[in-house]
Amino acid sequence: MCSAKAVSPDHDLNTRARIRDAAIRVFGEQGFGAGIRAVATAAGVSPGLVNHHFGSKKGLRAACDGHVLAAIASEKRDMLTASDPGRMLASMSEIEQYAPLVAYLVRSFQAGGELAESLFEDMVAGVEEYLDAAVEEGRVRPSRDPTGRARYLAMNSLGTTLLFLQMHADTNGSVDHARALRQLSDEIALPGLELFTEGLFTDSALLDAYTAPRQSSKEKE
Repeated sequence: MCSAKAVSPDHDLNTRARIRDAAIRVFGEQGFGAGIRAVATAAGVSPGLVNHHFGSKKGLRAACDGHVLAAIASEKRDMLTASDPGRMLASMSEIEQYAPLVAYLVRSFQAGGELAESLFEDMVAGVEEYLDAAVEEGRVRPSRDPTGRARYLAMNSLGTTLLFLQMHADTNGSVDHARALRQLSDEIALPGLELFTEGLFTDSALLDAYTAPRQSSKEKE
């Protein structure tokens, strides 16, 4: 008679997280053509155990998507709501630690399709959520269009990152994501902080001219 070895819930959770983190690294490095076996090897488990925890490669990718977005949103929320500027500066000084997450996101958007579209919409929702928290804390100005602002910032951030990484790929298309992120941060930190803090235009003339007819149309409805 065979008996199954009991597995504690904590051990099961840790195994699931280890597989998920390995998948993020593998997909980020190799793309989504990498299979369950490659993920299992990286995690030090059997392919069957990967399927046990996630059901399929699609289920595994969904778990990776959720974890990557949650990790980035949590860090952004902490940075924007912290009263001490040192919190943001400390995070910027350790930006290399986010290389696996960024590599995964890059692969996701390069792959395109419905999964990429869904990932982006989830990202926009996350941006809006942490900006709302920062507004409540008095750290960020409120917006006339919170969702539109979140979408703009997500597009701007992704576009900048994708372009920079593409420009710094070697002849084989490989990118040292940690090194590239450090260089990108060093290049845009000051102008970015200046723009977000002090603004660009000296008055609101252009904004007023743009919003006035739209406000008038709403009032007539």
